[in-house]
Amino acid sequence: MRLRGIAGLAALGPRLAAISPMARNLEIESNDARDVADLAHAIRERRVFLFAGAGLSAGLGLPSWQDFIGRLGTELGFDPKTFLSLSPDFRSLAEYYCLEKGSLDGLRERMAREWAIADEKLAASDVYRLIVRLGFPLIYTTNYDDLLERAFELHGVPFNKVTTAKDIARVEPDVATIVKFHGDLADGALVLTETDYFRRLGFEEPLDVQLMADALRRGILFLGYSASDVNLRLLLFRLRQIWSDRSDGDSRPKSYIVMTRPDRIQERILDSWGVIPVVASRRDNEDESVALVSFLERLAGCEAASRLHGQAVEDE
Repeated sequence: MRLRGIAGLAALGPRLAAISPMARNLEIESNDARDVADLAHAIRERRVFLFAGAGLSAGLGLPSWQDFIGRLGTELGFDPKTFLSLSPDFRSLAEYYCLEKGSLDGLRERMAREWAIADEKLAASDVYRLIVRLGFPLIYTTNYDDLLERAFELHGVPFNKVTTAKDIARVEPDVATIVKFHGDLADGALVLTETDYFRRLGFEEPLDVQLMADALRRGILFLGYSASDVNLRLLLFRLRQIWSDRSDGDSRPKSYIVMTRPDRIQERILDSWGVIPVVASRRDNEDESVALVSFLERLAGCEAASRLHGQAVEDE
């Protein structure tokens, strides 16, 4: 006998309550899979470039920024915890260090020493191997280290390196380009202190202008960043303004950000800004570096499948 009306719905209530979360999870997984497939297709067609942050190195055992800045305080006579308590922003602490020391030379030396990774360990990194394999035509990075460049060298893939505006004119067009957006530890100035960041907010430096031009032509995949990072959010907001002012909604390239954990609030805000959030893992207890590798493997697998499909279509 078929149940009807309110009484019927009431009788089905417990069953609907049990089915609803399951259906919702299936919908989320389906959306995740679609976003990864769309992203892989865009990478194959070279319509997306990578914007890489410090999270790429999470599995290499490098010190966190918090630990690194805390240890800087010991050079100024502070206990690490005490030094970190002076400001919630590491940029302010880096600027204080610079003012007290007179330069960032000591900080550069410490970075080079504490962020040193052997070739064997870097070559074995799945994250860097997969990034090289995906074949991005363009990679921007706010990382000061040379891990990306060395990964390309270790895997035998040629690349251009851009640190200043002078390097742009020497770029070989058919080779991947790595842009050191916040400077290079081995050469040139670093965007590290609070003053440095404030200066870059104007988006008037040559590399800023180049980024704006690239962002109008291609979408961006943000990888290795926290979605709540205020500097990333300022960058995303600025890019949103550029996209809104210079292109209509239909012609705007799709951009993505990889989140290692679900965050309903950030996902909703980013989506409203036109940046598609892709969650690397929805398992609460999964290590973030493991989740990142798993995501990149899925992406590489989809990209390879997309490439094979494209070749099959061309052959018909």
